[in-house]
Amino acid sequence: MTDAAETVEADSLPRDAPWVSLFSGGKDSAWALHRALEADLPVERLVTVHPEGDSYMYHTPATDLTALAAESIGIDLVDVHPGDLAAETATDSGAQGDRELEPLERALADLRESLGGLGGVTAGAVESEYQTSRIRAMADRLGCAVYAPLWQADPLELAEAMLVAGFRIRIVQVAAAGLDESWLGRPLDREALSDLERLNEEYGVHVLGEGGEFETFVVDGPHMDRRIDLAFERVWEGTRGHIRVTDASLV
Repeated sequence: MTDAAETVEADSLPRDAPWVSLFSGGKDSAWALHRALEADLPVERLVTVHPEGDSYMYHTPATDLTALAAESIGIDLVDVHPGDLAAETATDSGAQGDRELEPLERALADLRESLGGLGGVTAGAVESEYQTSRIRAMADRLGCAVYAPLWQADPLELAEAMLVAGFRIRIVQVAAAGLDESWLGRPLDREALSDLERLNEEYGVHVLGEGGEFETFVVDGPHMDRRIDLAFERVWEGTRGHIRVTDASLV
């Protein structure tokens, strides 16, 4: 298994077996997929985990939209429905994270068998050693590589690269001081990034939401053939909120 620095380099990664993209539809996993496709890695499946309730390991909001995203991208989607992961309370967060990974690992092992091998998986981690270490350990057990092109990159440079590439991103959930109801459904554009820089200075909000301050969904990008058009309602719960999608279509 390659180390943290080497996972960013695509040139030496194996191309003789199919790849799988760990895909939530959010900006980070979509960027990892986009970079993998740019590097000509043979991505043949997208895998989305749909946990019920909160999760240590997975992006949870709007994952039901990944089917539309996969259709636009043109890569088959595999859905993993592990149930309410939080219901099986472990003794600590580390043990819970390990437990949450088990359904994904079983799904990838099944894919390795059905695809005739597994070259590697893409991961959208930026700073979370908690998630990344577990994904690397899982890949070790599966005998495959990890491509994590966002790992330890500068957050503002990453955000700018996404916008320059043509990503159109919507904020679908917020849970941090300074992020009020007006942020729900807001495009993550340069104006929003400027506001997030100010909120970072004032409240410590991570400009990419790496601490769970906000979650996103990519509605268009260079890896997609058609844009996802969303109609939604805002659901506000006093200090946090999310959008409830009422209609979604490819246009």
